[in-house]
Amino acid sequence: MIDLAINLAEHRQQLVGVTLRLTPRQPRLLLRLPAWTPGSYLIRDYVRHLEGLELRQHGQRLPLRRLAPATWQAELPALDPLEIQYRLQASELSVRTCHVDADHAFLALAAVVLQVEGERWSPHRLRLALPTGWQPFLSLPGTAAEGWLARDFDQLVDTPVEAGPHTVHRFSVAGVPHRWVGWGDDLPALDPPWLADVARVCERCCQVMGEPTPAARDYLFVLHLLEEGYGGLEHDEGCVLQFGRRALRKPEGRRKLLQLVAHEYLHQWNVRRLRPQPLVPIDYDQPVPVDGLWFAEGITSYLDQLIPFAAGLCSEAELLDDIGADLSRYRLTPGRRVQSLRESAEEAWVKLYRQDGHARNSQVSYYLKGAVLALVLDLHLRRHGSALVRVLRDLWRRYGTCGRGYGQADLVAAFAGHAEDLSTLLPIWLGSTHDPPIDDYLSDVGVRLVEERSEERSTGWLLRRSAAGLIELAGLERGSPAAIAGLQLGDELLAINDQRLRSPEDAVALPPVVSLVICRDGRLRQLTMSTAEPAIRRWRLEACPDAVPDAVERRRSWLNAAA
Repeated sequence: MIDLAINLAEHRQQLVGVTLRLTPRQPRLLLRLPAWTPGSYLIRDYVRHLEGLELRQHGQRLPLRRLAPATWQAELPALDPLEIQYRLQASELSVRTCHVDADHAFLALAAVVLQVEGERWSPHRLRLALPTGWQPFLSLPGTAAEGWLARDFDQLVDTPVEAGPHTVHRFSVAGVPHRWVGWGDDLPALDPPWLADVARVCERCCQVMGEPTPAARDYLFVLHLLEEGYGGLEHDEGCVLQFGRRALRKPEGRRKLLQLVAHEYLHQWNVRRLRPQPLVPIDYDQPVPVDGLWFAEGITSYLDQLIPFAAGLCSEAELLDDIGADLSRYRLTPGRRVQSLRESAEEAWVKLYRQDGHARNSQVSYYLKGAVLALVLDLHLRRHGSALVRVLRDLWRRYGTCGRGYGQADLVAAFAGHAEDLSTLLPIWLGSTHDPPIDDYLSDVGVRLVEERSEERSTGWLLRRSAAGLIELAGLERGSPAAIAGLQLGDELLAINDQRLRSPEDAVALPPVVSLVICRDGRLRQLTMSTAEPAIRRWRLEACPDAVPDAVERRRSWLNAAA
């Protein structure tokens, strides 16, 4: 048994105290802090927040030798009980890091707990010392008095901890207990139908998977409702969500949050238990290319829009707007012509989570293109009398229920089992930088994409106001008028046609040729830019008014994610 104690006595200083107690099995002790957390594929070097690491035995401090930035070794004089102590700075607010302040604590335990070599599969007991009036919220079995017990290190670090003077709301899905905890605002108190709607989304997720009950035995939702923010991270027995209050106030805000709920809830099957083979088991120390991320995230991103509609929580027009917005973003991403979907998944560790002003020119998100391919696959399968959810269920029963990881060949075989030609088509769509025949498949269900062009001439730049109040070039499309004119990311735009530029909105309605005054590296420069004809501003998905009844019926079945 590894005993882990977390102390939040210094929460106002955003510090977390950690103590590990164990009896060693061998005279050489090796300690490692994970470099990333599953579900978020970027090396985050959590060790940068660790300080004051000490190892003691019988009250005496023992030397630790650092073998790597997040790895330590000690030679032990005896196999007697040990105590390991350190502190963590917890001031990074996201679903994959730690944040502690006067109002709450959120701990992503991959960023907190040292792994003891040889003890990964040993039970770990967690104890929490919290400020007065705070409650702990986590998904491990146990109590505050006795501690919470994880069967092994993996289950422990898959258990996020939220704590604070929060209100917990309880409901059930198919007889399985669920809890909803919020920080920032108590959403169920502000929106009384909220929990009932969440339950309907959860029930629909079970139906999509062909299961009578959720995969979790006791599910915990944690929502951080912030002024701005968006994200989620899945866990076996729960999820953590971040959403913006400003976004929630928009007409589509509630629907978008329900889609985020559906996305993370569906992950308890697809990703957490139905897992790509490179993640079985998880290597916490280094990146491992995962070519199946297009399926893990893309399929889920596609279904998360359909599920609230299938649960009766939005209209067909709203759903078509949402699908159309994704298709529009995809078609307006130049990087889809450079990076294939397979490459996007394999390069997640070094590209998707490290966006810059050039990213759109060379990348396409495996979430986004994966969802587009999921749509194409679903409609292709429906031509063959099947559906995407049938393939997902088959994979779940074959690989997910037993915890056996799948490979790319397994995915292709599963799809080909429902439509034989996908044994050829799917590898092509995964490896190509050409678009699959989206319009052709959309016509099957009586919908079409309609382009909308901007009223302004095209520049290919994205301007933003910096913290210092400067108008800077934040994005630049490759081959665009701005790029051809010689502009670079970070340039400060001062004037257009001898008129002082004071906001990004001043750089609209430009004539065919403009003169620019910019500042780069502290020096003024003059450039001439020839703007282009108005470009496509967005694509809109709409129902065809002349669609035949069969197409309308196929559309109804498709949008309801019917099998």
